[in-house]
Amino acid sequence: MSFDARDVGRDIRELAALLGEVLERQTSREAFDTVEEVRRASIDYRRGDAPSRDPVRERLSGLDSETTRTVARAYAAYFELVNVAEERERVRAVRRGRAEGDLGDGLDRTAEALAEVDADTAQQVLEDVRVVPTFTAHPTEARRKTVKAKLRRVAEILRDLDERRLTDGEFDELDRDLESEVETLWSTRQVRPRRPTPTDEARDVRWYLENTLFDVAAEAEAALTDRVVEAHPDLDASDAADAAGTLDFRSWAGSDRDGNPFVTPEVTSETLESQREAVLDRYVDALTDVLGALSQEGERLDHTDEFEARVAADREAVPAVAADADERYPEEPYRRAVTVVRARVERVDDLRPGGYDDPDDLVASLRALAGDLRANGHETTAAERVDPLVRRVETFGFSLAALDLRDHQENHTETVADVLAREGLDYEAMDEDERVAVLTESVVDDAVGSLDPGEEFSETSERVCDRFRALADWHREYGEEAIDAYCISMTEEPSHVLEVLYLADLAGVVDLPDHCGLDVVPLLETASALANARDIFDTLVNNDAYGAALEERGNLQEVMLGYSDSNKENGPLAAAWDLQQNARRLAEVADDLGVELRLFHGRGGSISRGGGPMNEAMLALPPETATGEIKFTEQGEAIAEKFANPRVAERELEQMLDAQVRARLRALQGTAPDVREEWEAAMDAAGEGARDAYQDLLETDGFVEFFETATPITVIEDLNMGSRPASRSGERTVEDLRAIPWVFSWTQSRAILPGWFSTASGLDTYLEDGGDLDTLREMYEEWPFFRTTVDHVALSLARTELEIAAEYADLAPEHLREEFFPRIEAEYERAVELVREITGREELIGREWLRESLQRRNPYVDPLNLLQVDLLSRTHLTEAEERALRLTVKGIAAGMKNTG
Repeated sequence: MSFDARDVGRDIRELAALLGEVLERQTSREAFDTVEEVRRASIDYRRGDAPSRDPVRERLSGLDSETTRTVARAYAAYFELVNVAEERERVRAVRRGRAEGDLGDGLDRTAEALAEVDADTAQQVLEDVRVVPTFTAHPTEARRKTVKAKLRRVAEILRDLDERRLTDGEFDELDRDLESEVETLWSTRQVRPRRPTPTDEARDVRWYLENTLFDVAAEAEAALTDRVVEAHPDLDASDAADAAGTLDFRSWAGSDRDGNPFVTPEVTSETLESQREAVLDRYVDALTDVLGALSQEGERLDHTDEFEARVAADREAVPAVAADADERYPEEPYRRAVTVVRARVERVDDLRPGGYDDPDDLVASLRALAGDLRANGHETTAAERVDPLVRRVETFGFSLAALDLRDHQENHTETVADVLAREGLDYEAMDEDERVAVLTESVVDDAVGSLDPGEEFSETSERVCDRFRALADWHREYGEEAIDAYCISMTEEPSHVLEVLYLADLAGVVDLPDHCGLDVVPLLETASALANARDIFDTLVNNDAYGAALEERGNLQEVMLGYSDSNKENGPLAAAWDLQQNARRLAEVADDLGVELRLFHGRGGSISRGGGPMNEAMLALPPETATGEIKFTEQGEAIAEKFANPRVAERELEQMLDAQVRARLRALQGTAPDVREEWEAAMDAAGEGARDAYQDLLETDGFVEFFETATPITVIEDLNMGSRPASRSGERTVEDLRAIPWVFSWTQSRAILPGWFSTASGLDTYLEDGGDLDTLREMYEEWPFFRTTVDHVALSLARTELEIAAEYADLAPEHLREEFFPRIEAEYERAVELVREITGREELIGREWLRESLQRRNPYVDPLNLLQVDLLSRTHLTEAEERALRLTVKGIAAGMKNTG
């Protein structure tokens, strides 16, 4: 089998040629020539054939408004097409690897690892592992939905050109189709005319769940089961399949209220309803396919007792449907059974009686059907037709993805104060111990207070009470499993957790000691909260109210770690070390307290916010945290990059499963690499030095003004990227600014400072304190955490272009430029030097394909940067120039494959 007929170079050349033809047709030859002149001049400089970028700069600065906009649009569209071509190349690599049996990490490696242990251990690992990607609606996706749809069609055409045997006529038809898509892409508005609503964001997340992950998640789980059974033929295949229900999906889109006033209970209700409709429709479609396949004649079948019992129960629920099925399929019992099952699924979200009460009932009916097929010799039919649907129902339930609620702790505190004030209690005046006592007493004994609205309630309190009242309705309508976690941003004290438990108790969602319908999830994102984690959880676990809630929730405590704000507060090296240490401490605290821990990693799309390959991140975590369960956020453009293409999505899921299985296996066996005391001491010194250097930069007078004038932050704040405001209060401080626009701004200016600044200062602190490079090299070779951290820094350094960043720095007042840019420059140069010395590589990036991608992109991103700088330098912009400026932001984001 060969996949070498096309490659990424050919795809890019053909797409670029089409784009050029469309540009000339739709605009003018003069505009086309301008784009080409700028492109060639930029390439000449990158190749060393031109002494400076002056020809690019001069050509761009002399353009009229409309041509400026055309140039920005051309490069933005080019990068969108390049991204599709590179995605296709990744699919080729995956297909080639599968054909050759050499994919590196993935389920083949999982099988190798599990083949070395006994069957019981393999079964235990499968039962323990649970991987929970959680999709957020954070505003990091720069592309419109319409543009994404057109790019999906381009991707499909490239797939057909690549994988299908085509006649000349079919090839010509696809070629014309491709030209049409590029033509309409050029004419489509690239920047949103309005901000997306939370409903828009929830719909966007639902698309990936419904159209990609619904299918490939089941395939990945089935592949894992197959590999394990191959490694352990003595392991029962059905037991392995039961244990390998290892994927679960959740979402914040439509339910994350933190900092977003537009996420109302009505939005959440609409999200729950639309997700239920979507998943039930997929089940109905699947059952229709099963119905068509199961045409076995009844006389040839000998049914199992389990099957007959389930058929009887299903028929009793919808007797009229059962009677109709008897008439239609008198000699085909499987079709009669599936018809009834399908009718019950259709009635889950219907006023008609007889629908399944919960997904477990549907699974029971499907398992009975699969078991009966096998008992009658139809093993392949059961495996191919019914088993995949069982896995999908177990993964997606009746909710498609369960929702997490989230809000800031201050809002809960304010609400509790208003509720208790009506009862004559001054909650605001209480100290922490008093607050814990009054909340505990209310939850354990007779509840004090009410969520009923009142004139004395603030607007914030009314919103919070509305949400908790709605939560009780959602549980009744959609089941607890549809929305059963509540995340508390900026948790600092035990009372912040108990406040949510108290409000849930008032809503009737909690009724201890018999019922707790909610996981309360503290988000620890400040240094003080993380340092006090032991005291917080010691208080909670030993608290009468919270201890009872934990017991009702299976003694499992989920804790979220915030990567974004930790990085913004401390810098990349210090934040990485803090999070590594705190994850280990949390695991130790949970173990000491006899509680099972599930860490929820609040990772962003960019490396500066904890992003990067999830499989590497899993294996770099402390072995103490490898309980088997792991939850992490996926957001923004990272969702599209990972999950838009089915084959890429399947590969991502397989890598996640592989990493988590191997991490759990290492933890069970105690075979994780030892972390030596001298390595930890090195990181203690480096982390502290890095934190000091980073905070010194941010706290220097004038830095905020430098940031505001040397990056396009003011443009980014006005972009219609997401429904949530860019800052928490509208103030211009680094602390108030959300992590996403902070990282986005530096990425646009090509400085990418949040990904590497202070790393060199930190490592030099260690070296100056008696450390040595040999130890750092040893740490890189033998310690997954340090290797991953250094590689992430190296990637951020490789994507940084200080010559371009200097152009932005020139926009700042001269005294601020002279104060800050030399510091940034010196830190960068020293970081590059240290990374090379530690890794032993001349190139910052070890992966050849990634180096090639950067080399391919840089000459085309540079003109967009220079055009953006030129536009930012002007005091007054025409409407066309304003649109061109926004297009440069979008184009640079596409070229860098990253926003925030």
